[in-house]
Formats: sequence, structure tokens, C-alpha cells
Amino acid sequence: MSGVVAAGHPLTAEAGAAVLREGGNAVDAAVAAVLMSFVAEPPLTGPAAGGFMLVHTAGGESALLDFFVGAPGEGGAATPGPLEPIEVHFASDAVQVFYVGCSSCGVYGTPAGLEAALERWGTLGLGDLVAEPARAARDGVEIGPRQAYLHEILAPIYASTPEGRAVFEPDGRPLREGERWRHSDLGDLLERLGSEGPAFLYTGDVARAVCDWVGKRGGLITEADLAAYEPIAREPAEVAYRGRRILTNPPPAPGGPLIAYALGCLERVDREPTPAETVAAMALANEARTEDFFESLHRDGFLETFLRKSAAERLGSTTHISVMDDDGACASVTCSNGSGSGVVVPGTGLHMNNMLGEEDLNPHGWHRHRPGRRVPSMMAPTVVLRDGRPELALGSAGSNRIRSAILQTIVGFVDAGLGVEEAVERPRLHLEAATVEAEPGFAEDGLAEIEAAGRRVHRWRERNLFFGGVQAVAREPGSGALSGAADSRRGGAVVHA
Repeated sequence: MSGVVAAGHPLTAEAGAAVLREGGNAVDAAVAAVLMSFVAEPPLTGPAAGGFMLVHTAGGESALLDFFVGAPGEGGAATPGPLEPIEVHFASDAVQVFYVGCSSCGVYGTPAGLEAALERWGTLGLGDLVAEPARAARDGVEIGPRQAYLHEILAPIYASTPEGRAVFEPDGRPLREGERWRHSDLGDLLERLGSEGPAFLYTGDVARAVCDWVGKRGGLITEADLAAYEPIAREPAEVAYRGRRILTNPPPAPGGPLIAYALGCLERVDREPTPAETVAAMALANEARTEDFFESLHRDGFLETFLRKSAAERLGSTTHISVMDDDGACASVTCSNGSGSGVVVPGTGLHMNNMLGEEDLNPHGWHRHRPGRRVPSMMAPTVVLRDGRPELALGSAGSNRIRSAILQTIVGFVDAGLGVEEAVERPRLHLEAATVEAEPGFAEDGLAEIEAAGRRVHRWRERNLFFGGVQAVAREPGSGALSGAADSRRGGAVVHA
């Protein structure tokens, strides 16, 4: 089967494309790419991560598979240990604080989610897809410039534990461009995942090892949490925009509804919105993120009410993989380990996530999520349908920049009529509190209009992965020709099959 894969690393994209060439479909390819990303993109993802996959089949079915991180604490009343704040310096004047340690670790979902996706939509099994990632984990993957940058800026997190240093800094320093990252324990885990399935990670020996390790160090994950974990199929959130149907991640994840909300705010502008109008839509979405918003995400009927509210307020920002095949199917999958917790469980191949220590997912306080609930996520795999067929599939990495990156890529593709690569690569804005972060490339009069509205504009001197990492694939409605774009901010790649 032919098709196109866009991903955050050349090896990730090639793993998916190879499956398409061998006759697999879009979901098979997406799962293969996710498995390779564990090895090629370890600062961003891994088997102790969580994620979402949005699928639109050749037959017209649309579904969102939620395998994101769950809140721990079932069957136990442990008091969480302290969270350790770590500053991550994207640039000298751009610093974000992440909180790490065992109490930042949530219940991982990616292994269970990948199996569930293959069982529902795939033609292959995990055993057909793990050989190459397992080999790469043992042989090592060469560090490219973007990966070297990630290893450098995340080094304080890895250095927070002896086990993290041993895996990510084997020579006592961050790995450099041209060196190789190897993790034989991860290779063993991948092979076992292929031969046994993921049960050993949820009810077997590795599950017990995880609970014992984090539990003795202030973590909250229990054997009951892991045993109860299940992927959940959901109806995608949907919003109309410029004659298209935009499908994205639904509640209880907040990222997709907030993107839909911002698009709703822009819908009445009958042309490409200006930078100031785009920022105003971002601001309305940010203002909607109240404590009641996060609690209401779990209530029936919330999305419809929320999007009606956006209609009344219209105007006058991990790693992502997108796949389309020539049968008309697409899969858009985002997975994340957060910033990583620095917690490596010895002998398992697992570097635990830090989703309970991400400020954007816990804006009203730490450890407030009910055990068993999904932790809120800004991740938002998205598909744009035109006349019922996928025109664009995309998603992004980037913490709280995910929403702004996806929003602006859709606006560029739909409103400005840009090709998918141009839409992904053009400069981005991001609103955080009262400050607008602006990549170079915006006209000064556009930025001045934002400042005139009372917002500070921070002008970046160069492009940066701070602004997200969009991976997108597109289908030309007339010819059906497939194209893709991999965000150069993240060193991504597009591979055709």
C-alpha cells in the first residue's frame, strides 16, 4: 500500500512507511512508528507514556482512542512525596519549570493503547512490528542536532536520579550530536511486548516492579491502578470551520475542545485572521480554562454547551505522527512522556512520565485528580474533513504550545491556502498570560496591533522547538495526491511509501 508518514524523527517516519510498503494500513504504520519513536525520540516518549490516536477509516468511521496517563491512587491512601522543580531553558530568556520525581508519575497507557488500536483497526500484531525498534535500541540510534538539543535542555531532569543519569548520560554528560543512544533494557521490553503483549506491564512482574520502585519513593501508582487501566474509545469532538469538519480530541482532554473553541471564535472572520485576531481567539480560549472548566470536562453534554459559548464570543501547543494511506484512511497519534520524570525503574526499560508534575495539566493544584480518571491533556490529534474525506491530519508536540501550533497550522492551510509544508513552517505566535511569544518573520505592524491591545510581545531572535512540533499529512481533494510536512523545529521527517 502507498501512503505518507510525517513524524518527529527520520527513523520514526521510515518505520511507518516500511509497514505501508509491506501492505499494512495507516493504523499499522502509526503503531510501528510509535514503537520506533520510543528509541529514536526517548526525550519525548516511551513505553511509560500516554497518548491518543484519532482514526478515520476508509469506510468513513471516525474514532478517538484514549490511552493517556491515568491518575493513580486506587486502593491506597499514600501521601505523595515532594515534587522537584526543574528549570528547562529553551533559550536564555525562555524558561519553563517542570516538576519531576516519583510523585509526578501517572499510570502509563501507551502499550495497552497500541495493542487496542491494532485489534480494532489494524491488520498486523505487535509481534510483527517490534523487531526493528528492539534492534535499534540495542545497536543505538545516532543523535542528530535536534535530539542533542533536547538531551541538553532536559539534562537537569535526567541528572535528578542516578538511574536517569545512567540511561541518558552514560559518559557523565548529555549525549552530543553524532553519538549513539542505546538502551538494551528497552530492547528487551520491546521484544517481550511483541511476544507476550502488554499484560506484563499491567498485571505481571514489571507492573509489580514499577509499583514497588515508585511507591518506596513517594509515588502513588499501585498495582490496582495498573490492573484497572484500559484504553477508551471516544467520539471525536467536532467543529465546523470554513466548510470543513474539524475532528479532534474530545473531553475529558481539554486540548481539543480549546482548539475547537478558538476556531469557533475565528469562524465569523470571513478572511484569514490577522495576528491580533488569532491572539484574541487564543485569549478567549485561555480565559475559558477555569477550575469549573476542568471539572466539567467529565460531565455529559459539556462539549456542546462549551462550543455554543464560543459561538457567542466570536471575533468581529511530546511527539506526533500522522499517516495517510491510499485507501483513504488516516491515523493521527500523539504520545508523550511529558518532560520525563527522571525516574527509571531498573531492569524494566521504563523511564516514567511526569504528567502529575506538568503545570499546564494541573493548573489548580497538584494531585487533585480523582484516582482512575484520565489526567487532562493538551494533546490533540486532529483531522480536517472536506466533503467527508480527510484533507489534513495533524498534531503537535510542545506542552502548552500544542494548541497554538495546531490552530495556526489549520488557519494557514485552510484560510491562507498554503501547502501543508508552508503551513507547518510559517512563523507562530503563542499567548502565555499577558505575553505573546512571537517567532521571527511577523510584520511589525501586525505585532504593533497586538501591543496596542495591551499585550506585551516578546520577539524571539530565532525559531525554536518551544513553539511546538507539528507533523502533518494532506490529501489534495482533486487528484488525491498525498503530501506531508515534518516540523523543522523538531528535526522531523516525511517518508512516502
